[in-house]
Amino acid sequence: MVLNSSIFGKIFFWLIRPFSFVLTKIKFLSPLNGRNRMNRVFPIRNPILWLVVLTSLLLSGCVKYDVGLNFDNSNSGELVQHIKLGERLTSFSGDSVYEWLNSIERRARQLEGKTQRVSQEEIIVTIPFSSGRELQEKFNEFFNSHTNQPSESVQGKSDSELPKIESNVLLEQNNFLLIVRNRLIYDLDLRSLSLIASKGNVLANAGSILDLEFSLKTPWGAKNIQLTETAIAPEKNGNRLVWKLQPGELNHIETVFWLPSPLGIGALLIILFVWGGFYLRYNFMPDPRIQFPAKAATAQEQ
Repeated sequence: MVLNSSIFGKIFFWLIRPFSFVLTKIKFLSPLNGRNRMNRVFPIRNPILWLVVLTSLLLSGCVKYDVGLNFDNSNSGELVQHIKLGERLTSFSGDSVYEWLNSIERRARQLEGKTQRVSQEEIIVTIPFSSGRELQEKFNEFFNSHTNQPSESVQGKSDSELPKIESNVLLEQNNFLLIVRNRLIYDLDLRSLSLIASKGNVLANAGSILDLEFSLKTPWGAKNIQLTETAIAPEKNGNRLVWKLQPGELNHIETVFWLPSPLGIGALLIILFVWGGFYLRYNFMPDPRIQFPAKAATAQEQ
């Protein structure tokens, strides 16, 4: 699951802007009520932490973004995205959120995909692919942070410092005639989503706002490979593996799976059909070299 970097940044800054007056009131009321009493009742001294608490309480589970790769065989599959926005988010950000969903629809159509608008806040995007190379091109083009920048000019200092999200998928395929071995590597850098920090220490848990998942479904299942510290252990549900992506961290996914090859299977069926024809012709039917001369001799005698 990957969020459009610039749009998400705008949404987040839009969300925290209404709470700025809370920080101001806390700053001016603390001398009146006594610093010691305030420290006993509200032990958190840093006002940014109050902003984090308020945002987490009001915006918990605001964005649910699921990205899935569904393979039928080595030459057929689809990239599916399911996005659902919470009512609290839409009530705060209004048209900005809906414009983000509209931009997703536009990019999907450019990649020959289709969209289903379940509701104003929920959308399902399906983008087909017919090969590993096409999957890589469409996936990286859709989620690349540079191509997803909005067309309008960026305004304000906060907009110029929006988080950057790097996403890259790599699919290596080895053909063994009837089956194809696939090695999928997916790197997603979500460290920029640790938006609220003080002196290098992350104060906000973006996981309380974002629910991000990546899934892989194949006919014969897949095997997860955990070689690095940033690799995520998936949950298995039948032939589907589901990874919970971690905002604020570097996510690495690596898996191996096998797929049937329609071209190889088709070629084998053609070979078997031709061989079966020759076998039937020369084992269960008379030899034409003997049958036809015998008939010609009988006709001459008559």
